[in-house]
Amino acid sequence: MALPHAVHGQVVDVGPLGDRLATERSSAIFKSMDLEVMRVVLTAGRALPPHKVPGEVTIQCVEGSLDVTLAAGPVRLNPGQLVLLERNEMHGVSALTDCSALVTIALERIGR
Repeated sequence: MALPHAVHGQVVDVGPLGDRLATERSSAIFKSMDLEVMRVVLTAGRALPPHKVPGEVTIQCVEGSLDVTLAAGPVRLNPGQLVLLERNEMHGVSALTDCSALVTIALERIGR
């Protein structure tokens, strides 16, 4: 069963998960023609392998701490911090502690 996505005008709570952090899973919040937003939840020591996406990406740490591995080296994110990645920039994400982050992808449409 697909997870429901937010609709225009709907308020979505993207604050810290707190005590629920250890049991929550990553989830898509919404996807439109131009934009995708998801909450990524990782427990300490877990990682997303290096990958790239065709659009610009922001990763905003909501709680915990994580490293984003870039060609220039790792960038540590703590709550309230955000990093912008260029389109097609290879990156990986590693949880230093249990953490959640908001990931926003500007989708590249063919024909622009």
